[in-house]
Amino acid sequence: MVHIVGAGPGDPDLITVKGKRLLSEADVVIYAGSLVNEEILNFCKPEAEIYNSAQMMLEEILHVITLAEKAGKTTVRLHTGDPSIYGATQEQMDAMTERGIEFDVTPGVSSFLAAAAALKREYTVPGITQTVMITRRGGRTPVPDSESLKKLAQHQTTLCIFLSVSLLPEIKQDLMSAGFKSSTPVAVVYKASWPGEEKIIQGRLDTIVQQVSEANIDRTAMIIVGQCLNAKTQQKSNLYSPKFSHMFRQARF
Repeated sequence: MVHIVGAGPGDPDLITVKGKRLLSEADVVIYAGSLVNEEILNFCKPEAEIYNSAQMMLEEILHVITLAEKAGKTTVRLHTGDPSIYGATQEQMDAMTERGIEFDVTPGVSSFLAAAAALKREYTVPGITQTVMITRRGGRTPVPDSESLKKLAQHQTTLCIFLSVSLLPEIKQDLMSAGFKSSTPVAVVYKASWPGEEKIIQGRLDTIVQQVSEANIDRTAMIIVGQCLNAKTQQKSNLYSPKFSHMFRQARF
C-alpha cells in the first residue's frame, strides 16, 4: 500500500494526526526534499528506508515504490503542503493505477493557508472579497494562456501566487496591466510556519519588489495580493448576526 501524505507547510506540528501516524508506520518513505522540512522525518521509525525525491526522476520513484510493493512493504510518498496543489502527484497516481498499485491520499495544510495564519488575515472578508485564486506565474514551466496572471488578475480577487517570487517584477507589471492600483497591498511570506525561519514582508504593489530584494528572498515564498490584507470588516458576516436566521438559530429581532 502507498500513502500519499501532505506534510504541511513546514512546521512539523502542522502535519495531520493521520499523516504523522502513517509516516511513523511506513517501511519506505520518499519525501520531497526540496521543500519538506526534514525534521518531519523524525516521526519515521529508525529502520525505515528514506529516499529524497529531489534527486530522483519519476521512473526512479516508481521503481522504489514497485520494489516496496513486491516486498510487502508500506510506502509513504511525502509531499509538502497539500499534495493536490503543485505537488506533481497526478502523474504518480496515474502511473500507480496503470501498474495496479493501491494507494490513498491524506491531505495536508497548504502554505497559502499557513501564510494567512502568519499574517493573521482572512482571505474572504465580507463586503471586500469572497473569492481566492490560487495560481502561479508562467516561467520555465508555462501556464495555459487562458490562465495567464494578466487575465486572472482582471477579476480583482484575493490572489495567492505560488512558486513565483523570483518573478516578482514581472508579476507587478502583470497586475498593474490588469488594473490593480499601485497602492494595492501585497504580502510575501517566506517559509510560512517554519520555526525560526519564517519571514513576512508587507508592502504595496509599488514597493514590494524592492522590499523583497532587500530581504534576499528568491524562493520558498508565497505572494498574497488583495484588499483583504488591509481590510477591516465594515460589513459583518450574516453567520453571527442577530438579524439572521438559519437552521441552528432563529433571528432575535
